[in-house]
Amino acid sequence: MLFAYLKRILKLDRLRLRGPCGARNEFLLAATAQNLRKMAKLMPSEPQAQPA
Repeated sequence: MLFAYLKRILKLDRLRLRGPCGARNEFLLAATAQNLRKMAKLMPSEPQAQPA
C-alpha cells in the first residue's frame, strides 16, 4: 500500500534522476517525505492545557 501511494500520489512511477545512485536518492527522498507526512498526522495539533 505504501509503495502504491508513492507511485500514484507522489508520482514516483518514473524516476527523474539517472543512474542507480540518483534513483536511490530520489526514492529515499520520496519515502522520507511520506514518513514526515505520516508523523505530522500522528502528532497532536495543539498542546493540551495543564489543569491548575
